[in-house]
Amino acid sequence: MKLRLPALLLGLGLSIVAPAPAAAYPVDCAILLCLAGGWPSSTQCAHARAVFIRRITPWPIEPPLQIWNCPMRATVRGAARPLARLFDISARGDPLPRPAEPGASSELHLALDRADIDISDPAFDVVRSIRVFEITHQQRRNREGDCKSWSRVYLGSYGAQGDYSRRPSSLSAVPAASDLAIPADCSSYRHRSVFVEWRDHEGRYGHEEVHY
Repeated sequence: MKLRLPALLLGLGLSIVAPAPAAAYPVDCAILLCLAGGWPSSTQCAHARAVFIRRITPWPIEPPLQIWNCPMRATVRGAARPLARLFDISARGDPLPRPAEPGASSELHLALDRADIDISDPAFDVVRSIRVFEITHQQRRNREGDCKSWSRVYLGSYGAQGDYSRRPSSLSAVPAASDLAIPADCSSYRHRSVFVEWRDHEGRYGHEEVHY
């Protein structure tokens, strides 16, 4: 599937001025489209971003984009591509489309917890750009003057088809944009946060950090 986001973002511009209610389509479709467009100002995108951030706010920590809940393999008109159809839905507030009948499309049908179409095209790199860091670090000097520190970092990321995985990582992998600032002199320090970063369709960097 060859998708050209600049053309689709024109559709997103239409959704900004349309009076469609935010609940008229799955919020994960809105997250995908709004993130790709750099979170433009609109009621839909404000709601989508709030859900995106709420999901990484402990506890529990969830994948901020759950693309498997966005029905891109939906019945479409003519040759309309799935994301083009999603722009159409968000702009007009249509009812959710019915899934296509099995065997009615040559699109790749994927398993649970993945996109229901093939999203390996570079147009969907916005999905794979999302990374979630769960960061915990503590340090102090004990009575003997020894530096004692403890840290735990997990990294959540998306695979080629939008599948989300979480694995152990390290402090050195934490992006510089994080508020993590470990004192070099081993003075008492404690940091607990969830940090999420992403890039929109033009490669512009964005991030958010939730402390707890």
